[in-house]
Amino acid sequence: MSDRFELFLTCPKGLEGLLIEEAVGLGLEEAREHTSAVRGMATMETAYRLCLWSRLANRVLLVLKRFPMKDAEDLYHGVLDIDWQDHMLSDGTLAVEFSGHGSGIDNTHFGALKVKDAIVDKLRTPQGDRPSIDKLNPDLRIHLRLDRGEAILSLDLSGHSLHQRGYRLQQGAAPLKENLAAAILIRSGWPRIAAEGGALADPMCGVGTFLVEAGMIAADMAPNLRREQWGFTAWLGHVPALWKKLHEEAVERAAAGLAKPPLWIRGYEADPRLIQPGRNNVERAGLSEWIKIYQGEVATFEPRPDQNQKGLVICNPPYGERLGDEASLLYLYQNLGERLRQACLNWEAAVFTGAPDLGKRMGIRSHKQYSFWNGALPCKLLLIKVLPDQFVTGERRTPEQRQAEREQAAYDQTPDEPQERKFNKNGNPIKPTPAPAPVIEQPRLSEGGQMFANRLQKNLKAMGKWVKREGIDCYRVYDADMPEYAMAIDLYHDWVHVQEYAAPKSIDPEKASARMFDALAAIPQALNVDKNRVVVKRRERQSGTKQYERQAAQGKFVEVNEGGVKLLVNLTDYLDTGLFLDHRPMRMRIQKEAAGKRFLNLFCYTATASVHAAKGGARSTTSVDLSKTYLDWARRNLSLNGFSDKNRLEQGDVMAWLESSRDEYDLIFIDPPTFSNSKRMEGIFDVQRDQVQLIDLAMARLAPGGVLYFSNNFRKFQLEENLAERYAVEEISAQTIDPDFARNTKIHRAWKITAR
Repeated sequence: MSDRFELFLTCPKGLEGLLIEEAVGLGLEEAREHTSAVRGMATMETAYRLCLWSRLANRVLLVLKRFPMKDAEDLYHGVLDIDWQDHMLSDGTLAVEFSGHGSGIDNTHFGALKVKDAIVDKLRTPQGDRPSIDKLNPDLRIHLRLDRGEAILSLDLSGHSLHQRGYRLQQGAAPLKENLAAAILIRSGWPRIAAEGGALADPMCGVGTFLVEAGMIAADMAPNLRREQWGFTAWLGHVPALWKKLHEEAVERAAAGLAKPPLWIRGYEADPRLIQPGRNNVERAGLSEWIKIYQGEVATFEPRPDQNQKGLVICNPPYGERLGDEASLLYLYQNLGERLRQACLNWEAAVFTGAPDLGKRMGIRSHKQYSFWNGALPCKLLLIKVLPDQFVTGERRTPEQRQAEREQAAYDQTPDEPQERKFNKNGNPIKPTPAPAPVIEQPRLSEGGQMFANRLQKNLKAMGKWVKREGIDCYRVYDADMPEYAMAIDLYHDWVHVQEYAAPKSIDPEKASARMFDALAAIPQALNVDKNRVVVKRRERQSGTKQYERQAAQGKFVEVNEGGVKLLVNLTDYLDTGLFLDHRPMRMRIQKEAAGKRFLNLFCYTATASVHAAKGGARSTTSVDLSKTYLDWARRNLSLNGFSDKNRLEQGDVMAWLESSRDEYDLIFIDPPTFSNSKRMEGIFDVQRDQVQLIDLAMARLAPGGVLYFSNNFRKFQLEENLAERYAVEEISAQTIDPDFARNTKIHRAWKITAR
């Protein structure tokens, strides 16, 4: 067997340049880049070293043979020509991977079968012994790559992919592969920063992949030091003595590295469910003395162990949420930028993002950008020097101010030195006056953002007197007033609920996204709210009961006031909040008319109308809904206002419940869904089709002299004309629209129905 071998090192797309630098440093010769791979020549010692020390490669493939092939027969005979008895035993196990197509082979499975057949036929003994297939842990893993009529037959020395270091048994929802994390750290300058004794902090660390990879780099630990199974372990060409020597050297280097004073490496994660898995991963990597993980939000992230410590802040923000996609992440990026400017002056930062436009919203410029692929997703690595000159602010600074900031930054980077102490005339030491810290300014709004902010402030001022007079703190402040900013914005006490309407297909998605970001950046400033109290959702055309389905599980309720009652809203877990703001006038009407009456609330949702009826002095309230979740919420609303007695909550299909009920009510409110097909009800409810039956059943329960209010939000709804033949029907839609919905008078329609 030759002393030098041709090697192929595979890697994720975009890492080729970094991998060739690493591989040459580890001894690869005549190195050349390929797509997702690096090729070169090496000794067996270098091949082993690459397996052990490469932080970036997926696999180390040792080329056994190259040969031209025109068809499947050429493939079979080319593989058969190898002396396979030099590589594996006849009763060993085998796995074959095939890539590429052409030369009559368009199916990789068929190609792999031909390679397997050739190896098995070559090793079959007269006694019938032959290799068997083991796809998980074979003795030998063979790879054949077909490239423009040439077959490249290789032995996989790595076995399982090298990115699987073995420490990460627990992971989050969308983790970075370990070799991609290592590449990002290398591009971010972490090896240099670590060599200088710098710190590292990840404010969104998940289960700690960046932290562990950084710790291994800083402590000079081979990334695959703890791996036990290799692709060469059962290979007959394996040189155990050479491998043992290299492995022992790596063990000694790791021991020496870990014996050094540990660097300050810290991770912070908002999700408490990821804290222990992250700590477990750190412990398995043997870095518990170097790395600590804490629970914490980005907005309160404070990386500096002391004023003189500098280093690298690195993070991989989430790429999207179920509700609101990228828009919901704007404030996360703004918080990150704000913390970098306020708490990390003179540090370096690296933000790996699948949404580069959001990176521009951090209020701080990047000085370099690198393109990467996270699987099939194109991403950018933004490198940032956290210096005042890089801050994007709302005010222009004079040259003198800029010079003062540069001097301050230089001062902050200078180690403390003994200074001559000065004394006053009484002999007391005079404390030196510290240089003023740079002023952290809010990021500048774009022209469109400022225009949007002006509109919000105008709307807020216009509604101020009405809101105060009516005693409400939850209302709509904007509803697509400016068509290019298509969203609805509602205030709930000191929270803001934003619903982004999906842009028409005719609108350029990039322009729509940019406008959304401009608007979201303006909202906290215009409404004077903490951006962490802005909840963003995307509202699209709904079908069935989708708007009532649970979207998240935070379980966070906010108490709001409306007309003298307290109500609970949930801004995060559902598309709707538990309180339909446009029905406020109807609820207030019910409160005024409920004194001494028996009130029935059908399709009650969270029973907000029942709370108002109880507040108005209703003799009793009965609330009916199919959802146990919403009835539990209704119970909390009633209890919050001290209404527990004489307020029934009934779970059931409204139509069936009405058919079986024999009670009478003086005041009935019906706000049905447009469509419902719950598994807990018989058949399907369609408000347009079933309105007559519903109203007839409800009117049968109405006491003499009673009133039924019927309302719904279906834009195409038409009340059946024949209802007016049997009942006195009066449309009151205009009377049930408050000033905050004056721009959208078609938000709902309402009728007052009484017996003739």
